[in-house]
Amino acid sequence: MKKIIFLIIILIVVLSFAYYLLNNSDATNIVDIKPDEKSDLIVVASPIKDSEISSPLRIAGRARGTGFFEGSFPVELVDQYRNTIAVGFVTSQGEWMTEEFVPFLGSLQFNNYIKGTKGTLILKKANPSDLQENDDSIEIPVIFR
Repeated sequence: MKKIIFLIIILIVVLSFAYYLLNNSDATNIVDIKPDEKSDLIVVASPIKDSEISSPLRIAGRARGTGFFEGSFPVELVDQYRNTIAVGFVTSQGEWMTEEFVPFLGSLQFNNYIKGTKGTLILKKANPSDLQENDDSIEIPVIFR
């Protein structure tokens, strides 16, 4: 009898975990980046291209350690006219002094937008030198919800 109850509890836990994974689209989707774009440098898991966003915006993915400076790099959210809505940083979730991929997380708080309009999330390579030739970024189109 105890074995049956134990198996039922295990089954409930496994099914609950599977349900969570299937319904947590932010953690399972990857941006549609073509190989000739920057997927060898950065892969964004959240938000995905053309997703509807609201504040706070959770930003997650992985980037080569060469894109970080002191464990972070800047992000900017702009509206369809390129007006700045929010700026901030994402931070590495591991050792960033490497050329390998390092996971990153961050969030942006914002409230100055028009619902239903388009915008762009810009993830910028950290450039402490401020030399233009070292600038690099990736842009992800989004829709304000």
